[in-house]
Amino acid sequence: MRKLAGPAKSEASPAGTPTSSPGAAPSSPRKSGTSRRTSECPTCGSAGWVRYAVPFGHPLFGHLHECPDCDTAARQRLERLRLLSGIVGELQKCTFENFTRVQGAAAAYNAAVAFARKPQGWLVLVGSYGSGKTHLAAAVNNYLEARLKPVLFAVVPDLLDHLRATFAPGSPVEYDELFEAVRTVPILILDDLAAENPTAWAMEKLYQILDYRARQNLPTLITTNLPLEQFEGRLRTRLTNRLIAKVVENLAPDYRQERPKDESGP
Repeated sequence: MRKLAGPAKSEASPAGTPTSSPGAAPSSPRKSGTSRRTSECPTCGSAGWVRYAVPFGHPLFGHLHECPDCDTAARQRLERLRLLSGIVGELQKCTFENFTRVQGAAAAYNAAVAFARKPQGWLVLVGSYGSGKTHLAAAVNNYLEARLKPVLFAVVPDLLDHLRATFAPGSPVEYDELFEAVRTVPILILDDLAAENPTAWAMEKLYQILDYRARQNLPTLITTNLPLEQFEGRLRTRLTNRLIAKVVENLAPDYRQERPKDESGP
């Protein structure tokens, strides 16, 4: 254990922030919310950052680190990820409660709920266009966000466009910053993988992201309309690696046509 400089009076580990159980059931994240702090954090004074009391020359010396004892840093990190997120418009309203479990969608629904409750390994949802995969992926994202989990939702074609745009003069985001955020975020959701015929450059970027996350065993949820056997060899190997990936086929018909007008939830 290393001592914290500043307002800290006790020793704390520099690794991560406290984790908490996401709850017994996947209730609506917009309704459940999170508890409000009732007192100032004794470690960082609710600033969200700390410096470690280590000698000069130590790798941690002189650097700010997220406070391990309060949720301020977690909230700040989540806000940074939201700037990159593809959760916009109607996707912000997607929950497990308002997902209509049409015939053929049960396996995908149950797998998404399990992943939201305990993000670990990879979950690959495969199914036809309009079968509800994106709703489930967005519901996972919203559920985790509401519990201050560091999650990033990216629509793959849009992500590739954003990466290309970083090379343009005057881009507000640098390529390395965006690529590293996607590659290393603790929980990544990639929606619509292989939705279009990618270029060799795009395939290489996607492989680099997935290869890194596979080697680091970082929780990743992927949706795709493309049968896995049709993926390029290296990508297919990663997506079908049974040591880390659980592949679930969504057999539902066009989810949008099957949904009733009254979406009061299950």
